[in-house]
Amino acid sequence: MYNTWLLITAITTVGCLWNSQQTETSKSCPTECICLSQTQVLCNTGGLEQIPLRQLPPTVENLALTKNNFPIIKPDSFAGLRALKKLSLDGNNITKIKQFAFRGLPRLKELSIQYTPLQTVTSFAFAGLQNLSTILLSHNQIARIEANAFAGTSNVKLILLSNNPLIKIDTSAFSSLTNVGHLILPSGIRTIESDAFFSMDSVGLLKLAYMDLKEVQPFTFRGLSNVLLLTLQESDLGVICIDAFTGLTQVETLQILNNKIDAIEELNFTYNANIKHLKVYGNHILETPEPSAIIIDGVDHLQLINNHFPCGCHIHTLLEGPLVEGAHNLSDFLEKNFCISPLEVNGRAMIELDIDAIGRCQDQLTKGNLGSSASSMAFSINMILLISVATIKLNTCLVLLYIIVKFFFNYGCEQKT
Repeated sequence: MYNTWLLITAITTVGCLWNSQQTETSKSCPTECICLSQTQVLCNTGGLEQIPLRQLPPTVENLALTKNNFPIIKPDSFAGLRALKKLSLDGNNITKIKQFAFRGLPRLKELSIQYTPLQTVTSFAFAGLQNLSTILLSHNQIARIEANAFAGTSNVKLILLSNNPLIKIDTSAFSSLTNVGHLILPSGIRTIESDAFFSMDSVGLLKLAYMDLKEVQPFTFRGLSNVLLLTLQESDLGVICIDAFTGLTQVETLQILNNKIDAIEELNFTYNANIKHLKVYGNHILETPEPSAIIIDGVDHLQLINNHFPCGCHIHTLLEGPLVEGAHNLSDFLEKNFCISPLEVNGRAMIELDIDAIGRCQDQLTKGNLGSSASSMAFSINMILLISVATIKLNTCLVLLYIIVKFFFNYGCEQKT
């Protein structure tokens, strides 16, 4: 009998505790959500038009708010949820994220905002997320990233921006991002403003692919430092302007792969740049750069493979310039690189050409002649000047003699008369 009483008491106690926990959970759980526990809440397809901040348990760590109707994420939208580690806002009709929208989330590790109509990442939208490791922003309508959008966000392992119609990256769009593992940008970028990556430090991978640029602007990469791998690939780079890479420092590997390059005004990698590996592979370079435009003193190892260069009269400029000198082996360069023009040699390896039979361009001959005959030219000019002066003096004397003769002739005629 005593044992039966103990059993009944235990069952009653457990039941009361269960009911108490259920009541407590229901009190702090929005009706549109499912609270699996005080740390995990699912509010998916609930038709929410506002974030139910007051009804959410303050201990929540994993919060999913997918496929609702949030048009705007306001400042401090999640204030008070200091335990939050993972937040998903996928599938909402978000059109704007205001400044400091995620302020007050010191433990947030992963943030996902995908499949929304979001068009612009505004300044300071993700500011202050110091412990965030992953930002997923793919499959939105993002066409612009404003300056300082990620200011104060550090220790990010991945920023995913693929599958967005991103056209323009503003100056300082990624400023103050430090310790970034991977920054993956979408295809179709048309403009990267100067200093777009200014003050980005300690970057694992920065990949820029399938761009359609008119030019790589001056100081595009200024302030970007301590990069393991920077890749520009499968893009129309247009013209690489003077100072395009000036200010880029401490890069383990810089890859320029399979691009179309209209012209290279300058490729400047001095010792201050400290580029350990420069890989130029599979590019189609439409115009031979001037030797003075190439400075690769700061590159430890240069690899030039499968590129296509003009093979007309300017081939001598290329083969005598610093690009080939940096490759250290002329025969290897000729064997592994190809011609893009003239048409009759398009696609042929340079080593197949009779380089000596290709005449130099007229401007090269002119420069050479000017250089080799500078002294003779100066002498010729001096002689011409002396002859001209002498001629002028002789002509002056003849005129004076003519005047004198005519005077005496006329005077003699008058005396006879």
